[in-house]
Order: sequence, then structure tokens, then C-alpha cells
Amino acid sequence: MIGYVTIGTNDMEKAKAFYSELLAPLGAKVLMDMGRIAFIGSGPDAPMLGVCTPYNEDDPQPGNGNMLAFPAGSREKVDELYARALELGATDEGPAGERMPTFYGGYFRDADGNKCVFYHMG
Repeated sequence: MIGYVTIGTNDMEKAKAFYSELLAPLGAKVLMDMGRIAFIGSGPDAPMLGVCTPYNEDDPQPGNGNMLAFPAGSREKVDELYARALELGATDEGPAGERMPTFYGGYFRDADGNKCVFYHMG
């Protein structure tokens, strides 16, 4: 249902490096790079993450209540990817753990303040 989402950044090279390295264990890489926007994913037929400098040239702003949620596939993978995010410079927004009986997640913010979670359901 979702083709791609975009988030703004102040530093395209840093954002591309962060997300492509962070999501590499899930098979993701930079698929398209058009200068002010780049798409990261496992293929054009799967959901992608776009990082961009805003078209209107205003400063990027993370949205209040907005969050990127990445399915990790297992609790162990949540732990691994959450730790990887922090190693790559993300800030903690809630350590990996069980939030309810069927939801396990680890929350972080990227260098631009965008909130993300790696999660596993079940």
C-alpha cells in the first residue's frame, strides 16, 4: 500500500550514508539518487524511504506524531538494528523491548530529529 515516504534532511550525504548503512541488513541500498532526493530500499517494487532537501528550500522539520516504522523480522533483529542505529549516531527514544504482548520495538531519532522504530509483531 505504501510506495515510499520522504523525510527532510540538512545533510544529504550524511542521511544517505546513515540510512543505507543502517538498513543494509534488511537488503536496502540507495536505489535512485537525483541530487536533492535519494530513495533507499530493497527494490523499486517494495516500499522505499526517500531522504531529501525540501523542495521549497525551507529547513526540514520532523513532524510531531510522525514516525518511520521498519519491520525487523524478529526480536533479535530489532535488538541488532536498534543498536546499529545508535552506533551510527542516532539518539535513543526508547530502548528495544516489549511494549505490549505482541509488539517489540526499539525507538530512535536520526541526526535531523526524525523518529523511527524497528519493530516485530507477534
